[in-house]
Amino acid sequence: MEEIKTSRMKMEEKGARPVFSNELAYVVGIIAVAFGVAFKANFGVSMVVAPAYLLYLKLSPSYPSFTFGMAEYTLQAVLLVAMMIILRKFKLSYLFSFVTAVVYGFTLDFCMWSVKGIDAQPVWARFVMFLWGMVLCSIGISFFFHSYISPEVYELFVKEVSHHIGMDINRFKTIYDCSSCAISIAMSFAFFGMWHFEGVKWGTILCALINGYVIGRFSAFYEKHWTFCDRFPWRKYFVPDAATQMSAK
Repeated sequence: MEEIKTSRMKMEEKGARPVFSNELAYVVGIIAVAFGVAFKANFGVSMVVAPAYLLYLKLSPSYPSFTFGMAEYTLQAVLLVAMMIILRKFKLSYLFSFVTAVVYGFTLDFCMWSVKGIDAQPVWARFVMFLWGMVLCSIGISFFFHSYISPEVYELFVKEVSHHIGMDINRFKTIYDCSSCAISIAMSFAFFGMWHFEGVKWGTILCALINGYVIGRFSAFYEKHWTFCDRFPWRKYFVPDAATQMSAK
């Protein structure tokens, strides 16, 4: 803890950029993404969460207690297993990504409840909310990328696999988003009939094409204006050999 405080004090003494807590970045990321998804739902949910949304639409009529949030962390558990197979390794911190997914699922259900009257708004108002939702999602994901705490499995998959194959994370994010969009369209046709687009609308396609770029712009903005720093000594529980690396510094 003393090493963290000393590091923060040195940065402040040198007149460095304002310090932004890595732990706070994690919290802001969850809230921003959850509200972003809720705002965008009317014009098509994010391509990343579209598979979960379609699963929710398919199962909720038969199982009313099955929520959008539950569908989210169910599919993220499957994606987590797939990621570990691709990487051929397991880390304890990966399991916390599922904890994040569950926390996000409850947050998402609350956000969906809080904006449930959005359908009654004029088209122009819903469009503005959609744009704001897209911005919020990009803000949240960018914050996730700047926190050492395990993010949702979606972001963890992009971060770990892009590093594993040596591809730029923003480019890989765009490829991942487009793949999720294609899977969502296939699920919509399978669940609700051919050429029936449910949950996957023009807003989903738009996000798939530009989300990676927008996230990259927000990341560049953060790095230009803030220095991300640990406020609590938790990194060692999420990053291998973090304690050794800190001692070496």
